[in-house]
Amino acid sequence: MLRLVLFALFISVCASVGQQKKKKVKTESLARGWGVNINWVKNYEEGLLNAGVSLKPLMVIHHLLDCPHSKALKKAFAADKTIQKMAKEDFIMLNLQEETTDKNLAPDGYYVPRILFVDPSLTVRTNIKGRYSNLAYAYEPGDMKLLAENMRKAKRLMQHTEL
Repeated sequence: MLRLVLFALFISVCASVGQQKKKKVKTESLARGWGVNINWVKNYEEGLLNAGVSLKPLMVIHHLLDCPHSKALKKAFAADKTIQKMAKEDFIMLNLQEETTDKNLAPDGYYVPRILFVDPSLTVRTNIKGRYSNLAYAYEPGDMKLLAENMRKAKRLMQHTEL
């Protein structure tokens, strides 16, 4: 009898630990290392909807988990307090590992990592670019000041855009 009670107790403890891990993994999976304190949307459609409702710009990060350039950018992005604060407070945030069907999110081609901004009127802001002319929306770990400035630019453009 005692063995049966202990076995039941063991199973219930294991089940509750599994539930806790499951909840943690779900939250972490949307962040994918880009910032756990940021509210990430699941997909592009949800991002567009939230941008329109909240009147905040959508920031779309295209990356791959196994790409060394994506990993390096992710590490710098997650470590930059200014970027993390703006991302959390002023943007709808989406990080994608797959391409969307919206060709406007690849104005100069399909490559990773790349970051684009979409305003609440659902216009992709192709005028907000990184420092490279051939890969206009690419950023590197050393470009965090430029990315922060581009985030501020996206916010300013939003304030001057009539919806």
